[in-house]
Amino acid sequence: MKLTKEQKAIINSEGNIRINAIAGSGKTTTVIEYAASRPKTAKILYLVFNKSVKTEAIHKFKQKGLSNVKVETAHSLAHRYIVRKHNYRVCQGYKSHELVPILGLFEDSQRHGAYILANHINKLASYYCNSDAERVSDLKYLETLTDPKAKGFVSKYLDTIVEKTEYFIERMDKGEIDIIHDFYLKKYQLSFPKLKYDYILFDEGQDASAAMLDIFMSQEATKVIVGDTHQQIYSWRYAVNSLEKTQFKTYNLSTSFRFNQDIADLAKSTLDLKRNVVEYNAVSIQGKGNCDTIQTKAILARTNLGLLVNAIEYVVEENKASKIYFEGNINSYTYAEDGASLYDILNLHQDKKHLIRDTLIKGMKDLEDLEDYIKKTEDVQLGLMVEVVKKYGDKIPTIIKEIKTKHINSDRKDEAEIIFSTVHRSKGMEYDAVKLAADFIDKDRIQHLQDEYEGLLADRINEEINLLYVAITRVKNTLVIPENYIPDYFKSSPNIKPIAVPVEEDQQIDGNSPIAKEIQKKYPNAFTPWTFEQDQILKQGLRDGITIKGIATTLERSTKSIRARMKVLSIE
Repeated sequence: MKLTKEQKAIINSEGNIRINAIAGSGKTTTVIEYAASRPKTAKILYLVFNKSVKTEAIHKFKQKGLSNVKVETAHSLAHRYIVRKHNYRVCQGYKSHELVPILGLFEDSQRHGAYILANHINKLASYYCNSDAERVSDLKYLETLTDPKAKGFVSKYLDTIVEKTEYFIERMDKGEIDIIHDFYLKKYQLSFPKLKYDYILFDEGQDASAAMLDIFMSQEATKVIVGDTHQQIYSWRYAVNSLEKTQFKTYNLSTSFRFNQDIADLAKSTLDLKRNVVEYNAVSIQGKGNCDTIQTKAILARTNLGLLVNAIEYVVEENKASKIYFEGNINSYTYAEDGASLYDILNLHQDKKHLIRDTLIKGMKDLEDLEDYIKKTEDVQLGLMVEVVKKYGDKIPTIIKEIKTKHINSDRKDEAEIIFSTVHRSKGMEYDAVKLAADFIDKDRIQHLQDEYEGLLADRINEEINLLYVAITRVKNTLVIPENYIPDYFKSSPNIKPIAVPVEEDQQIDGNSPIAKEIQKKYPNAFTPWTFEQDQILKQGLRDGITIKGIATTLERSTKSIRARMKVLSIE
């Protein structure tokens, strides 16, 4: 294949370098050619993000005849040197109710206090294992929280949380209980490993943890780190954008072979939104893609809730497809990380406790009790599932059954008429045609947050913009996108099809996100469904000549929310 000037410059480079590669710019091809240009006797390690990428990379290096390249994930390296050496047993993780007896936690004066403690201990353990800190006590866990109730709880019990987290880590270290995957990576980092390679190539640097970066930076080999600073979307997993933390000479891959220039221009204008919130230098994006057919179609959403709502509309209400596929499997969207299922929460809502299987949910009095727990733990996934239950109620079993009936296995994914995915699960994927859900951040929301909170949410808003950018850059041919994500000045394009979405501003953001919590301080009724009584107050207020601002004050909502509701009610 013909290489670009940027690719040639990287291949001919010397010493430690970092490569900032936009979506679809052929970074894997570049890395392979870089490795091929090194001496055949050189030992090369290629570190990738997950197992599926590892399998694909091994195949590509083998095709190129590069037997001197070893492909690993950070976890596979650590597993070999730590788990096998100490004969550890590995588990996927611990649920809150499982940690309570293991760590000897107690209720104290707080309702569900032991479960809330266990939730925060789990999070602090994850934070520690992904950090480069030597001790748990070196971390400032309280600063990672935003919800006032969560901060209040942790402030009161911080010493206990730190002490029990250290005990949790100690018990895993001694082999008294099964270890989690993050633990053996942390133990590997603290063992100061020396990797005997001449070159180490580190992919997806923007999503690496501090522990991974420390292992990488401690090596004597020539180091190459690759990624896209604007595709960092895993800070909630304690990723630190390692790409920006290295001081290596920078090279760019600014030509995408996935999409054309119209999509490239829209992606660039999306990133330009960052000027409002962080220090930002515009990037060059050239679109050289020439896909002229549509075989794969996908609907992408910011949240599980947004995706499920779109799936219900498309598959159940409109009956548009008989074969569908969810990236990551449909079951992963009906379970929270802590093990609770959508059905457990529905049974709690319907007061059918005898049908609840999850221990945590079974211990809740009602949905309000669960929502209080969610606020104190900042469990976003549980919060989203509660919203689904509130929205669809007893229709959920029928809805999920119909969706599962049409869902096909991963080995038949190419037969799917439509693919559903959140942005996080679509990372690294590409589709011929993409439709975006209306739950991403937009320019008006950014402006509102900036005015209201004076830049305090800059990092979080920056990552929300990254999510929209990643979603847009999954497309190869046609993008169907809510019109509020397209700048007013943007030229029309046959590849970009805007759609009008008359939704409230409240519904364009995850109602359980930290940003939402800040909004609710000013507008208490934000992210709550409109009631019949509120609609009547709105209509009567307009008839009485009350200003929109006055009605917004009465209803404790924003003026944009009032205008959006007027559209829904067809009120001029």
